[in-house]
Amino acid sequence: MGKRKTKERNQQIFSNLIEMRQASLPDADDEADDSEPQQPGIRMKKFRFQLFAEWLTTELAPCRAADIGGGKGLLTYLLRQSGWQATVIDPVHQELPDKYKDIRANKRVLIPAGTKVPRIDRVFNPAIAGQFDVLLGLHAHGCNVQIIDASAANDIGFVLLPCCVIDEPLYPVRGVTWVQSLTDYALRQGFEVRPFSAGVQRAEHRHLRAAPGVRGG
Repeated sequence: MGKRKTKERNQQIFSNLIEMRQASLPDADDEADDSEPQQPGIRMKKFRFQLFAEWLTTELAPCRAADIGGGKGLLTYLLRQSGWQATVIDPVHQELPDKYKDIRANKRVLIPAGTKVPRIDRVFNPAIAGQFDVLLGLHAHGCNVQIIDASAANDIGFVLLPCCVIDEPLYPVRGVTWVQSLTDYALRQGFEVRPFSAGVQRAEHRHLRAAPGVRGG
């Protein structure tokens, strides 16, 4: 692809990203009381694991997934319920929550006592990325660039919801957002980056996706 066309494609991607509001996500898992009506933005943050799992299971076939910075492992649990071989990678060991909200059925679902999900209780090491088919980063603190690098090195896909730039090896230049910076970085690694949204009842998450097999030549 010529430089002009590449520049135009990058500008279009950046334009799409600018139009997308960047969600600011809390660190805690979905455990707040949901008895009161929720505004769309609150619902988005509160049920981000369910929304992300729903999108993944709709768009991608079951595969080996690394849930990087996965916390208590609810995303991994939901994916495994759909036939995925998902594993949490997080240096802080936490047990699964005892329940979660099924946002489609609008009811609480109990997780059986003693249920475990596969975990690697250490900081993400890009050297192990080859064990997986896709790397997932939902609020993957300090690991976004590593996820892109590891995906490129192992020719696998990634799906990111970029958060803060703390502990990242690069920092956006003035006038360029963090999401734009990550997009440009992934494009330079040969990925075709696809912004997308995953939401329910007008509540949306905004992500960057480079699925397996979409690296350019």
